[in-house]
Amino acid sequence: MEPMKFEEALKRLEEIVSQLEDGELELDEAIRLFEEGVKLSLYCQKELKAADGKVQKLVQTLTGDLELEDCADLLED
Repeated sequence: MEPMKFEEALKRLEEIVSQLEDGELELDEAIRLFEEGVKLSLYCQKELKAADGKVQKLVQTLTGDLELEDCADLLED
């Protein structure tokens, strides 16, 4: 699979799902698209997991200090 941005991969995955749901494809083409979709899905999951560790938010404590809080648990919901 050639390098692509997450958004591009997700858009292509949505296109594949739509085509497969239509049910108008020949078997060979449906299988090829299914395989491509699985690869794209794994790529998207990998990218989301990598981003998960980077997401943080700045919060103000009761003392008025600012600190970084890990927001990885927010992405899991």
